[in-house]
Amino acid sequence: MPGVRGGPGAAAGSSSAESRGEGCSKCRCKAKERPLSLDPHGHGTDGLPKVLRREEEWLSEGFSSYNGGGMNGTSTMMDFLEEPLPGVGTYEDFNTIDWVREKSRDRDRHREITSRSKESTWALIHSVSDAFSGWLLMLLIGLLAGSLAGLIDISAHWMTDLKEGVCLAGFWFNHEHCCWKSNTTFTDRDKCPEWKSWSQLILGHGEGAFAYILNYFMYVIWALLFSLLAVLLVKGFAPYACGSGIPEIKTILSGFIIRGYLGKWTLIIKTITLVLAVSSGLSLGKEGPLVHVACCCGNILCHLFTKYRKNEAKRREVLSAAAAAGVSVAFGAPIGGVLFSLEEVSYYFPLKTLWRSFFAALVAAFTLRSINPFGNSRLVLFYVEFHMPWHLLELVPFILLGIFGGLWGAFFIRSNIAWCRRRKTTKLGKYPVLEVFVVTAITAVLAFPNEYTRMSTSELISELFNDCGILDSSKLCEYVNDFNSTKGDDLPDRAAGPGVYTAMWKLALALIMKVFITIFTFGMKVPSGLFIPSMAVGAIAGRLLGVAVEQLAYYHHDWAIFSGWCSQGADCITPGLYAMVGAAACLGGVTRMTVSLVVIMFELTGGLEYIVPLMAAAMTSKWVADAIGREGIYDAHIRLNGYPFLEAKEEFSHKTLAMDVMRPRRNDPPLTVITQDSMTVEDVETIINDTTYSGYPVVVSRESQRLVGFVLRRDLIISIENARKKQDGIVSTSIIYFTDHSPPLPPSSPSMLKLRSILDLSPFTVTDQTPMEIVVDIFRKLGLRQCLVTHNGKLLGIITKKDVLKHIAQLANQDPDSILFN
Repeated sequence: MPGVRGGPGAAAGSSSAESRGEGCSKCRCKAKERPLSLDPHGHGTDGLPKVLRREEEWLSEGFSSYNGGGMNGTSTMMDFLEEPLPGVGTYEDFNTIDWVREKSRDRDRHREITSRSKESTWALIHSVSDAFSGWLLMLLIGLLAGSLAGLIDISAHWMTDLKEGVCLAGFWFNHEHCCWKSNTTFTDRDKCPEWKSWSQLILGHGEGAFAYILNYFMYVIWALLFSLLAVLLVKGFAPYACGSGIPEIKTILSGFIIRGYLGKWTLIIKTITLVLAVSSGLSLGKEGPLVHVACCCGNILCHLFTKYRKNEAKRREVLSAAAAAGVSVAFGAPIGGVLFSLEEVSYYFPLKTLWRSFFAALVAAFTLRSINPFGNSRLVLFYVEFHMPWHLLELVPFILLGIFGGLWGAFFIRSNIAWCRRRKTTKLGKYPVLEVFVVTAITAVLAFPNEYTRMSTSELISELFNDCGILDSSKLCEYVNDFNSTKGDDLPDRAAGPGVYTAMWKLALALIMKVFITIFTFGMKVPSGLFIPSMAVGAIAGRLLGVAVEQLAYYHHDWAIFSGWCSQGADCITPGLYAMVGAAACLGGVTRMTVSLVVIMFELTGGLEYIVPLMAAAMTSKWVADAIGREGIYDAHIRLNGYPFLEAKEEFSHKTLAMDVMRPRRNDPPLTVITQDSMTVEDVETIINDTTYSGYPVVVSRESQRLVGFVLRRDLIISIENARKKQDGIVSTSIIYFTDHSPPLPPSSPSMLKLRSILDLSPFTVTDQTPMEIVVDIFRKLGLRQCLVTHNGKLLGIITKKDVLKHIAQLANQDPDSILFN
């Protein structure tokens, strides 16, 4: 395989691409020697002395030695790539990696280490450390991801409360922590003297219309300040830090390279702006962006280990595990995180990655638990315990919630994609700061009057999941109490009091607001997750339905549907459970998750005995949403952005052949090829300059078109540039040959350049009559960049991953030119 001795692979998210000038482990050439036609983002200066030393070694070892000669042995030539060349075997930005080549390189590296381990004790230690490095990397990712998640949680909680007031005992305390040491009664625990609202601080009192207006004004001002700061930081320092990041991570894990997307600037800015965006009160969550943050940690820490720094396929195994750690700290759900990575984001997920993902998620969850960001000794803000089992007849309202979740998911995806497409194709996309300002202003103005939209979305979900107890002071729990019928902690179903009816109206208004404002919020140029807003919509709908069923059972307990299991004075219906099921249904409708969703939900809430209702709702919402539109929100955004992602779940059922898709088509110019031993350096450079292809087939001759192999454009450029500088006698008329032995040439010929080492001698080929469903399967399962098409052993054409995607789009009556990363 080519590139076995090649340099390190281009980072999926190397921070060098962010034009900050920091070094990276890619092609470390001297600035003045860097070829102009190469992507400048792939170069750094941090490893320069090492490269210089290596170049001196090449020179001292007889750089211009004779490896053969012309007719009379006077022409000098060499296999220039017998030693590793920096940059050879790497990839340019916005290109797809070659999974087959990367796995082959890793197998060769492993064989070499294993064979050397028998030679000496030091080699054996190196072999053991190499085997252990993967687990050490998982440990570091878990520790860093857990620490950052704890920092984000604590900061967001404090800044959210800062919009409403400040703690006199210490401004760094949030409202809850401020009142911990207060001597106030349980019912007045939110009114401790240490916590002052802005009107109390400025006016000296918190009552009256003017105090309300001042608090309203301060709330809106803080919200605008936080959101504007977030969008300005994203725009100025790390444009890739916006959005949730999951569509791009899915694309990167499928083998695409987006340099800078997982770099250190993106990590720093995303961490800061995520806190600001969540604190601003916008209808977004931090769970999706936490997956991006964890993957940034994984990518950056990969640079500490040569095995992962130099191999793109191995790096993607690490990123899959990092995604699991991200969900683990986002929801406090380690097992759900592993399943989420497997079901939703990963493209290649071997058994070894499953174990390492489990370990990374475990370490991340343990780290977050040690930090205890919520002060409740739990991993999540909304841990609940329900006391009553569910009844079989309750599956009917649970399935109704599933239908609602599917309808909401399909409606949200269509509306959000339409809005995002409008943003991309109109002037709206040129004013991201103004868009964030307007959406934040509308959100803050509408949110403040309603206590359920004013509080953070996580707190809202926590309150909706809550099972009302005797001491609950929430309006949702203002029932008409009959203490004579109370048994222990369990309260019977009771008549709703005026507080409950008020809360229902406010929740209905909050539901309408969340449904519509989330459409415009997701996709703005700030970090924005979708898990929490989707769960909030479902939790509100579920709580409303739960209270309705509860009151129905209370007033009509003699009806046939209730008589068998819900007698008067019994605790039959748990509205909090309906909220939990509704949250799962809406999240499933938007993301189309099933297994991982159910596991995340029961880990999130501790409701292990409610797996069946959760499964019923999740499955129903997926069926309903799939009936309206097949794509989940992340797949829809991948298609909107034109990322070259080949969906493994989709079936290809059309009867086309490889010859229908390959290039060149009829009436097209012939395929651009390089001959194995008859083209000069100038000929090859002309081909490179006149075309933009990422690689070229190598044939015996233009007449025979018999295939020899495939060579990458980037490898050719680097090899020719370095040969011109380092090898004596290489000029424009020098012959390039890819064979083992040099072709016979006249004595006066200039030196020849042997480039066999960069030639892929086993490119994947199919015949022109191969059905496209087989070709698509090959691309999916082997992760190919391109596939050559032959007829009776002769080269006919080439099919690239982009050709396959365009063909699928065309057959689905979509614009084939949309498959172009922009």
